[in-house]
Amino acid sequence: MADYDFDVAVIGGGPGGSAAASYLAKAGLNCAIFERESFPRPHVGESLVPSSNRILREIGFIPMMDQVGFVKKYGAVWTTDARGPIYDLDFDGLEADCYAGITFEERPQEGVNQKYTWHVDRGKFDQLLLEHAVKQGAKLQQPGRVKSVDFSDPAAPKILYSADGKDASATVRVVVDASGRQTVLGNQLKLKVPDPVFNQFALHTWFENYDRMAMATNKSQDDFIFIHFLPINNTWIWQIPISATVTSIGVVTQKKNFEKTAESREKFYWDCISTRPELYNGLKAANQMRPLKEEGDYSYGMKQICGDGFVLVGDAARFVDPIFSSGVSIALTSAKLASEDIIKAASNGGQFTKDHFQTFETTMRRGTKNWYEFISVYYRLNVLFTAFIQDPRYRLDVLKLLQGDIYDVDSPEVLQVMRKTVSEVERRENHPWHKLLGDLTTEASRPMF
Repeated sequence: MADYDFDVAVIGGGPGGSAAASYLAKAGLNCAIFERESFPRPHVGESLVPSSNRILREIGFIPMMDQVGFVKKYGAVWTTDARGPIYDLDFDGLEADCYAGITFEERPQEGVNQKYTWHVDRGKFDQLLLEHAVKQGAKLQQPGRVKSVDFSDPAAPKILYSADGKDASATVRVVVDASGRQTVLGNQLKLKVPDPVFNQFALHTWFENYDRMAMATNKSQDDFIFIHFLPINNTWIWQIPISATVTSIGVVTQKKNFEKTAESREKFYWDCISTRPELYNGLKAANQMRPLKEEGDYSYGMKQICGDGFVLVGDAARFVDPIFSSGVSIALTSAKLASEDIIKAASNGGQFTKDHFQTFETTMRRGTKNWYEFISVYYRLNVLFTAFIQDPRYRLDVLKLLQGDIYDVDSPEVLQVMRKTVSEVERRENHPWHKLLGDLTTEASRPMF
C-alpha cells in the first residue's frame, strides 16, 4: 500500500484551486496547494457573475467579500455607437438597440440570495481566497512550481515540484490541476487542443479617475460592467469598476488584427478606443495607472478533463472567450463539482479512477458547451444579442445565461432560437442583418472536444 503525503494535491492557488482546497479541507481531506507565484499578483478576469455567489457562500467566503468592500455589481450594459446604421432594422419582432442593459435582480436565482455580485481586484481577491483555503485546513507550498506529475502508479500520483531552488516530491491519492492557462497536465499529457475558430487577444490596463458616467444613461449603472461594441470586426472593450476611482479597460480582438511590436499594440489599443469618442475623451482625461498588458492563448479545450487520478478545473480544463465574465465562474463551479466527486469517492473506498468523476465531467462539458454556443452566436451577429436582451419573450432566458446558470440543460431553448435566427440571416443574402454578420463561424451546437 502506498504511503501518501496528502490525499489531494491542488496545482495552482487561483480561484479554482483555492475553492477546491476549501471544499476538500472542510470535508476532512488532507489537501495541499502548490502555487508557483507569489501573491498578490495582477490577473485578468476582474468581474464575477452571480452564480459565483453560491460557491463563495458554501465555502464561507461571503463575509470576507463584504468586509473587504469589493465594488458591488448589480448588472451589465452593452453599447454600440449610436451613429451606426443598424437600429431601425426589424426581424420577426426583434429590434436591435445601441444600448442594452440588465440587472441581475430581474430573475431570482436558486441559492443566490442577494441582487448583486462583485467586481474584484484579482490580486487582492485571489490572495484572500487562498488564505481562506489555508484557514479551512489546506496546506500551502508557495512558491511551489509543479514540474510534472508521475502517473506510473495511477493510484498514487507523485507530484514533482521545486521550492526554494530545490527539487522535491509528494505522493498523493488524486490531483486537481487548477494551474490556469499554463495547463500543467493538459500540456504534460498532450490533452490541449487549440480552438479552431477563436484566437482572441486582450490588451488592458487600469485608469484612475475615469468618469464612468460618460457611457452610462443613469447613475444607477455607474458600477455596472460595460461591454462596448466596436466597428472593428470581432472587437470589443470591457469597462470594469475596480474601486470608486479605478476602472479596468481592456480591448479584446482577433490576434491577427495588429502587429507584434509593443508600439503598434499601444497604437492599436488607442485606435480601437477612439472609435467610441465619449470613452476615448474620458480615458484621455484620466490617469493611466499601469503599462498596457497583453493576454494571449485565449481559447482552447482538452481532449479529456479527468482521468485515473486527476481532474482539471477552471482554465486548466477549458478556456473560452470571457465576454460574459465567465472565467472565475467556470473555475469556481468546476472546483465545486470536482470536489464533490472527490469527496464522494473518498467516502466510498477511496478509488479515484476516471469513472468516479462522471458527474463532474458531464456537467462541465454541458456548461462549457452552452457558454461556447452563446459566445459563438454573439460573435456571429452582435445585433442579435442586443435584440434578444431587449425582447420580453427572451430577456429572462438570456439573463439566466448571463447569471451563469448554464449547466442544467443540454441546449437552452433560447440558444436554439438564436442559432435558428443566425442560420436564417446567413441563408438570406437580402436579409437586413446579413451585412452585419461577423466572420467567426462555427457549428456551435456541436461539442468541439
